[in-house]
Parts: sequence; C-alpha cells; structure tokens
Amino acid sequence: MDDTKSMTQGSIYKSLIIFALPILISNLFQQLYNSADSLIVGYFLGNDALAAVSSSGNLIQMLIGFFNGIAMGAGVVVARNFGAKREDELKRAIHTDVAIGLIMGVIMTVVGVILTPIILELMGTPASVMPDSITYLKIYFYGSLGLVMYNIFTGILQSLGDSKHPLYYLIISSLTNIVLDYVLIAYFDMGVEAAAFATIFSQFISAILCMRLLHRLKASYRLDYKAIRVDRDMTLNILKNGIPSGIQNSIIGIANVVVQSNINAFGNLAMAGCGAYSKVEGFAFLPVTSFNLALTTFVGQNMGAGQKERAKKGTIFGLLTCVILAEAIGLLTVVFAPELIGLFADDPDVIYYGTQRAVVAGIFFFLCAFTHAYGAVLRGLGKPIVPMMNMAISWCVIRVSFLTITGMLYNDIAFVYWCYPLTWFISSGYFVYYIIKHKGLLN
Repeated sequence: MDDTKSMTQGSIYKSLIIFALPILISNLFQQLYNSADSLIVGYFLGNDALAAVSSSGNLIQMLIGFFNGIAMGAGVVVARNFGAKREDELKRAIHTDVAIGLIMGVIMTVVGVILTPIILELMGTPASVMPDSITYLKIYFYGSLGLVMYNIFTGILQSLGDSKHPLYYLIISSLTNIVLDYVLIAYFDMGVEAAAFATIFSQFISAILCMRLLHRLKASYRLDYKAIRVDRDMTLNILKNGIPSGIQNSIIGIANVVVQSNINAFGNLAMAGCGAYSKVEGFAFLPVTSFNLALTTFVGQNMGAGQKERAKKGTIFGLLTCVILAEAIGLLTVVFAPELIGLFADDPDVIYYGTQRAVVAGIFFFLCAFTHAYGAVLRGLGKPIVPMMNMAISWCVIRVSFLTITGMLYNDIAFVYWCYPLTWFISSGYFVYYIIKHKGLLN
C-alpha cells in the first residue's frame, strides 16, 4: 500500500501532528525494545550485566552516529525532490541512498568489531564488566547492517511522507526483541549475548519489511533492486547534507563516551544508575525526537516546493511544541525519578545515582529540546553545518573541557551531571543569537 504523502498542502498543524504521531509511537517501541535489554538483563543477570549493557549505549551512539547522520542528509535530499515533484531525481536519490547504506553497514561492522575492546579499555570500563561489555558489543556490531539499512529505509519512507509503515514494522520487531530477550535469558540461561542477538535479529526483520514496501510502491521511484548503484552527483549531494549531520552525531557520541568514562570512575553502581536514567531520558525525549523528524521533512518538502512562508509557520509551531512538551515531561521525570529508575534496578544506591542525575537534567529539558528542534529545521533548510559547529563546540569541546577541569579539582559525580544542562544552555544561546543575527527563522 502506498502511503506517501506531500506535506506542502492542507493544515500545517494537522500535517505536522499527524506525521509526528506515528514517529512518536515508532520511537516509543524503539526505546521499548532497547530498554527491554536493560530491564530483563538487570532482573535476571544482576547489576554487573546491567552496567555492561547500559554503558555500551554511548559507544554504540558514537560508532553509528556518523552513518545515521548520512541517512538524515539523504532524507533531506529525498524530501526536497519529493516536494518539488522531480521524480527522476527522486529515483536516483533513493537508489543511491540504499547503495550508500549497504556500504556503510559493512564498514560499521568491521570498524565496530575491531574497535570495541580498544575503546572500552580507553573508557576505563571496570574489569568486572569488561568481558560482558565486549561480548554484547561485538555481537551487536556483527548485525549492524540491519540497523543501518532500517534507518536508511525508514528515512526514505518518512521523507516521502509515510510515517505509518515504519511504525507497523517497528512494533513487530520490538515485540520480537522482547520475546527473544526473555526466552533466551530466562529459559536458555544465556548471558548478555542473548540481548545483543535479540536486538540485531529484530532490526533485520524491520529492515526487510521496509525494503519490501519500497519495492512494492506504485510509483516511478519505487525501489528496483537492479537499479541500486552509487550515482556520483547524487552521492555528492547526499554527502553534502549528510556528512555534517554525521560528524555532529559522532562528536556528540565521542563527548558522551568521555562522560561515560567519568561515570565509570565512580564504580558499577554509578554506571548502572546513570545507565538506567539514560533509558528513562530516552523515553522522555521521544516527543521531541518525533517533532524533530517531522520538522526536517516538513521544512525540506516545503522549501523544495518553494513555499517559504508555510515552512516558517510550521517551524514556529514545531519549536514551541518541542519546548513545551520537553519541559512538562522533564518536570514529571524529576517528580517520579525514584520510581522510574526503580523499574530497572532495586538496589538503593543504583536508584540514588539515577535519581540525582534525573533531578539535575529534567529541569532543563527545554534547552536541549530547543537545540535539537532548531537543528532539525536547519537540516531541512540544507544548512547542516550550522548545528554541527554549534554542537561540536558546545556539546563536545566545552563539555569535555568542563569535565577535565572539574575532574582534576574535585572527585564529585555531580559535576558529571551538571555538564549536560550547562552545555544545553550554551548551544541554545547560540541558536537564539543565530536567529537574531539572520533576522528570522528561515533566512
């Protein structure tokens, strides 16, 4: 069934909300099956195994961030050509995007498997969790082709205005992941390798379903397996939009790896507590993430169609929605932090560490939301270098410098917690300055 849809006509608010809702539910299930690993591992295998799985998230983000950024850049190219109704260009963009994804998936597999033990060592991962961390990550990266291709296919479908089918397929893969997690760990007594295997198997299922749908589209730009190839000009266009986003994601990942290494210094309980909070934060930011994707597609399609005023109105609505939702959810996270962290572990010390981080971060969610949302708008405008530079300086250079200096002067994990709202404030401040300097949101 073809559910592609142009966002260049009709109610702006209805278009954004209807498009964002399936993405929100998709992200909910994505986070659900990511969290299922931690919930089931923590319950059956204990705090050390939970620390191994939870602390791996930042390393995974660092290594896959670049490739996902390329997928985001390709989505902008697809959205603009779709909005402008350039079907020949759109067909070339889709097939080149898939070819690039296949290449990236192979590269990520090789790089991830080779670098896993080296980076975990550099992060100061405790010896007690090192074997489980290496096992989990190596199996995860062996199946990274499925993850890359799912993101590529989902990005294409969403850029074509179809946010429903990725949701349906993600629900299927999420349920598969949870069932496999439980069965392999609870009944077959497997360790953390079960969580990794369940995740990659589920990702391949969703990738295959998305690929099948693109192949069956009733349009000239449907996916033709024989037409998958790297088109030189289109590749340059995709990389022009995607590399800055990829670098941005990788930089954020590197900074978070540095943060994780600082957390590791406080032991397994701190690792488990902060890892559990990261899962909670992942759920909390789902509405913001959903509107970010909707904003990028909306702005890309409308700018491609030459409808600047419509893109501007959608941007204002999207930014306000993201900021208000994020702050409301952040305050709820602060209030219910002990109960939320307690879903992942029952150790009082683990809950304490996670709760303290939630209290510091939750109050300032609106700053993080504004940074992400306006960065999404700029990507839709074809200006990915601006958010890349902002976040490289704010979320990497300043964050790492802050931790390095405070780490030498004080042995207090509170400084690790505060590095996030501090750098959110700086990045948001720069975007406000950028808007004022350019005298408007879309100038």
